[in-house]
Amino acid sequence: MSSAPSSRDAGAGAITDVAGIEVGHFSDTRRPTGCTVILAREGAVAGVDVRGAAPGTRETDLLDDGNLVQQVHAVMLAGGSAWGLAAADGVVRFLEEQGVGMDVRYGRLPIVPAAVLFDLPAGDARIRPDAAAGFAACQAASSQPPAEGNVGAGSGALVGKLFGIDRAMKGGIGTASVKVGGITIGALIACNALGDVIDPDTARVVAGARTADGRSLLDTRRALLRGDLPRPLLAGTNTTLGVVATDARLTKVQANRLASVAHDGLARAINPVHTMSDGDTLFALATGQVTLDENTPGMTVLGALAAEVVARATLRAVQAARTLEATAPDGARLRFPAAADLG
Repeated sequence: MSSAPSSRDAGAGAITDVAGIEVGHFSDTRRPTGCTVILAREGAVAGVDVRGAAPGTRETDLLDDGNLVQQVHAVMLAGGSAWGLAAADGVVRFLEEQGVGMDVRYGRLPIVPAAVLFDLPAGDARIRPDAAAGFAACQAASSQPPAEGNVGAGSGALVGKLFGIDRAMKGGIGTASVKVGGITIGALIACNALGDVIDPDTARVVAGARTADGRSLLDTRRALLRGDLPRPLLAGTNTTLGVVATDARLTKVQANRLASVAHDGLARAINPVHTMSDGDTLFALATGQVTLDENTPGMTVLGALAAEVVARATLRAVQAARTLEATAPDGARLRFPAAADLG
């Protein structure tokens, strides 16, 4: 089950500050994995941008500007690599039971895009989110600020793996929001990056690859610049996922653009980002509570705010994380320190 919420920074905000958005986590206690659902029961205009080269996704093609479906009813983020996509089936079942979905004459069909991250190094990889996990995440969903850190899709997330999994640190899930000119925009990020996580305000490395003795941060960017060679990588073993949501009324074209520029926030907070071993994917949801006009921010400002909340939520994901101790498939004991606990 989901763990208790982590302490939150005053004024950090949450994606649930956006009217019409709910969030629920399921965290599997048998090993560190889980899933997170972002519900928009009344429907939300949606877009997506996949930047990483190793994605695992479901129902992203229907979000293309020229395709038929205009609204979605939830987004599912899950661990478990491609197996974890099964969690979306549980979300569909939950919403159908609630009478939520697109009217297709013969029933109401919930539209639930999904994306997964790779969190298999710790524990028994045969344990991963399934339809029951997705259903449970929906049952736990609310409009309250969601828990952060080692919960939901962030349960088994790690960061800083470029120089070997044994030098990685704990990733997690984080959220943030801002309100400007009557518009609210928020983000929820599950950070399982190959690279380091950077404080976007100070450019300081907060979590990532550690030195060979494991006691301090290596600083991957500087290590690469001086010629240090990374370990051989298994493709797709990372990935940062997220959702940007706003109460603004957007078209599908605008929602896709918002998802695109929101990736600037990942680039500010993760280095390197969008690699061949990451499946970095961001969704955008617009619940349509506020109409854009001359008295509200336009798309340029919304894009800037989207990047900002994504960067803040990514930082929160590692700030809220806690050290993970687990058993590898070969029986070895693993310890992945969190930013708050390193040293």
